[in-house]
Amino acid sequence: MSGAAMSGKRLLAVVLTVIVTAAVVTGIVIIGSPMEERTRRLDTRRVQDLQQISQSVQVYHSRHQRTPASLDELSKEPGLARVPRDPVTGEPYRYMSVDSDSYELCGVFDRDSDTRTASFWSHGAGTQCFTLNVKPTTVP
Repeated sequence: MSGAAMSGKRLLAVVLTVIVTAAVVTGIVIIGSPMEERTRRLDTRRVQDLQQISQSVQVYHSRHQRTPASLDELSKEPGLARVPRDPVTGEPYRYMSVDSDSYELCGVFDRDSDTRTASFWSHGAGTQCFTLNVKPTTVP
């Protein structure tokens, strides 16, 4: 092979390497590192868990006209899904009955929630608590 052909192949290899490297770096900057994505997914799961617990408390309240005293009491209620735990630590979420119609749910989050999709469940990093009121149900 001639020297010019070899130089052309080397130049092509260098250019391709630069393009691939730039694409990977751009991807990481845009969507975040795999670790950041895992953290985001875990916090999303925590919000979903708290929402599930909230729905179960609503069902419990419609049956008993009060909030459960604890998550343990809620977990013993027939027909409800199991009470989820933190996906990393396996610890139960913090729950406290405030009165017969309201309660507090707390979770520990790794990062702030996305500010572009603000909702009741928006949170900062660390322990975040949400005070909820049971929606009234009409009994026929």
